[in-house]
Amino acid sequence: MIAHLKGKLVEKNPTNIVVECGGVGYFVNISLNTFSLIGNDEAIQIYTKFIVREDAQLLYGFATTEERSMFEYLISVSGIGPSTAMIMLSSLTPDEVAHAIQTEDVRTIQSIKGIGAKTAQRVIIDLKDKVIKINFSSENIFTQNNTNRFDALTALISLGFDKKLAEKAIDKVITEDDSVEKIIKKTLKIL
Repeated sequence: MIAHLKGKLVEKNPTNIVVECGGVGYFVNISLNTFSLIGNDEAIQIYTKFIVREDAQLLYGFATTEERSMFEYLISVSGIGPSTAMIMLSSLTPDEVAHAIQTEDVRTIQSIKGIGAKTAQRVIIDLKDKVIKINFSSENIFTQNNTNRFDALTALISLGFDKKLAEKAIDKVITEDDSVEKIIKKTLKIL
């Protein structure tokens, strides 16, 4: 219903902000990741997700559309509500969450407060195929060039290679400046 807000940043706290748009102040819940990405500039644009519950109408805000997409995926998992999803996005970047899901890293997901082993496994099972479709970006060198990595992985899987073997092989050969073709060629040499 409310896709984004563009207005004046009136108040900024680690878990929420107030954005004034047309004389109305919107209280927006944010993650620590978003808090670190938005500056102290007066003019702001924030992507939002509006959630209506029986007892409340809540607005969640994100600095990037990728973070909003990850939030939407997380809340689609049984047992993960908006509050838990915000804790996850405060503990890890969207890219780190996506990487943990793709590599089936239960330990990383379980390390987040409020997430047990069963919920972590459910997140991985429910989102593994969905998360590969989103392009996440990060400053983290391990996940840099993520789009090319995922494109190469998808190509190798379509060629009939086992996904886990292909992932391990790609991780061994990938460098920061590799194109999709270069990643595939290097990976095919060691598979």
